[in-house]
Amino acid sequence: MRYISTRGQAPALNFEDVLLAGLATDGGLYVPENLPRFTQEEIASWAGLSYHELAFRVMRPFVTGSIPDADFKKILEETYGVFSHNAIAPLRQLNGNEWVMELFHGPTLAFKDFALQLLGRLLDYVLQKRGERVVIVGATSGDTGSAAIEGCKHCENVDIFILHPHNRVSEVQRRQMTTIFGDNIHNIAIEGNFDDCQEMVKASFADQGFLKGTRLVAVNSINWARIMAQIVYYFHAALQLGGPARSVSFSVPTGNFGDIFAGYLARNMGLPINQLIVATNRNDILHRFMSGNQYVKETLHATLSPSMDIMVSSNFERLLFDLHGRNGAAIAGLMDSFKQGGGFSVEPERWTEARKLFDSLAVDDAQTCETIAEVFAQTGELLDPHTAIGVKAARECRRSLDIPMVILGTAHPVKFPDAVEQAGVGKALELPAHLSDLFERDERCTVLPNDLKAVQAFVSQHGNRGKPL
Repeated sequence: MRYISTRGQAPALNFEDVLLAGLATDGGLYVPENLPRFTQEEIASWAGLSYHELAFRVMRPFVTGSIPDADFKKILEETYGVFSHNAIAPLRQLNGNEWVMELFHGPTLAFKDFALQLLGRLLDYVLQKRGERVVIVGATSGDTGSAAIEGCKHCENVDIFILHPHNRVSEVQRRQMTTIFGDNIHNIAIEGNFDDCQEMVKASFADQGFLKGTRLVAVNSINWARIMAQIVYYFHAALQLGGPARSVSFSVPTGNFGDIFAGYLARNMGLPINQLIVATNRNDILHRFMSGNQYVKETLHATLSPSMDIMVSSNFERLLFDLHGRNGAAIAGLMDSFKQGGGFSVEPERWTEARKLFDSLAVDDAQTCETIAEVFAQTGELLDPHTAIGVKAARECRRSLDIPMVILGTAHPVKFPDAVEQAGVGKALELPAHLSDLFERDERCTVLPNDLKAVQAFVSQHGNRGKPL
């Protein structure tokens, strides 16, 4: 399997090199040169497999030539062995044909664990084989950071630096990052917003001289391995609901477009998906594109669903690449237009092509709280604000009541007590046993100005397990 850049000017790489490269040298994102495709009979034969066995079937083509089957099976068994629910991604019914797929039974109670528990193990495997050491610099709007730290904290050959927007993540999200100590773990609170953090990460990939020869690796969803891991649970959900003999639709809370892009890939790999709904909050750049062909940057707002407080959706470039017939030069031009002018539209026929599969809705904080309260009153199920946005979008945008609708339950409600409280749901939120003392733990975090040079100097000074690089 070879991987190519969405901007067409970077060399094609194998899986191992893509894992370590993150962003392509031309600024693009890596995608498979050819997507594997499964027959309906093949998919049907996977019914009843355990989650890690299904993951092996779905992901094996992406790593062929880089990781032997036996090693990959062992990595996957270990990855999903740390989840607290035997089903790994259980489906919970809200009504006759509406389901929430709970993706929060991993160590940090968010869907990011599915990819980042795997990514940490893949990095350990590849770096040990190569005898290399790397630096991770990642940006988080809330959940990626803790999942990345949890997934990589035991990696012998990794130093990890996570940037989060100062005072713009929930307390549980922050503490899940800042209470894990290690010589190789560094939390940085940036005096800015998530887009500022993400821009610093991209700029650091573009010019890695500050690392003095050490390689930079991405844990954000620009890293192909993250997308690859998320494809699996679309197959998992469909198989539970009668797929592939019947189609399934999905509503996906998304800010960076990575999670829903995985669903798009699952469909292109042969899974019958009828509809994908982009569910987002007030920061609605994706909704404005899907509903009106306007991809325009606006002011970023803080909301009750902070993991989606994103205005520049990195993974959207991967979809644009396909919509433009995989023309790297066209994508480079679009991204340059966006950088210079803050927005673009695509040709009507390309937008119409996207609308065949995608619908979208932007949900504000008041509607989010109303949905949390409504679902709790109807079912006794308590939703986190991101999942509530997914439910609201599913109910507003659904094309067919006959087709099962799966909402991706992206996080445990205990991570977002402010939203639950504002929803007026009188239910005590208790942390799971492994996090029961989270609020008593010591924290370690460095607050830095919204300044790229200050961040890069910090990374250079504190890399290599506390010794300057």
